[in-house]
Amino acid sequence: MKTPTGLEALIEAFRCLPGVGPKSSQRMAFYLLQRDRKGAQRLAETLAHALDTIRNCSGCNTFTEREVCDLCASSNRDSSVLCVVETPADQLMIEQTHAYQGRYYILMGRLSPLDGVGPEQLALDRFIRRALDGVVQEVILATNFTIEGEATAHYLSQLLRPRGIQVSRIARGLPVGGELEYTDAGTVAQALIERRVVTE
Repeated sequence: MKTPTGLEALIEAFRCLPGVGPKSSQRMAFYLLQRDRKGAQRLAETLAHALDTIRNCSGCNTFTEREVCDLCASSNRDSSVLCVVETPADQLMIEQTHAYQGRYYILMGRLSPLDGVGPEQLALDRFIRRALDGVVQEVILATNFTIEGEATAHYLSQLLRPRGIQVSRIARGLPVGGELEYTDAGTVAQALIERRVVTE
């Protein structure tokens, strides 16, 4: 089997990015090599540094350069309320509403059996330990209103409710099929305010 050239390997490497197909990856590779080699060097160094220094927070599982992220380290947050989101981008969206002052847990994904993502891939046992730490009284399920997000919320509520934890779901101020990252802050704030207790 032929070993790919440096150019072929670079083009293929860009294809790991979401939404980037063969033509887009080729265009990016050619642009960096032809017009912005300094930018390419900066990108390579920054990416290498990020991979070496960024880890998951031991508290909420988001990305951080320290053992514990700034939000988890803050003494101004309400530790009795835990908001569960799919991604760090979703967490950032909720923070921008200024409507929530509790703690977070970031799943880094959602249940999706068709894509091979089950409870083990999301390390839900770690989340359950966090939710049952004796301090958390309410878990807010703020997964997206997609089929996978709803399935994830339902699965988590089934795990938590029998253990005496109050479980609520953000209200459907968000459009069905919508994702937090692309929703305006006012809509997300309203959804948090109008969250409901999961009863079934």
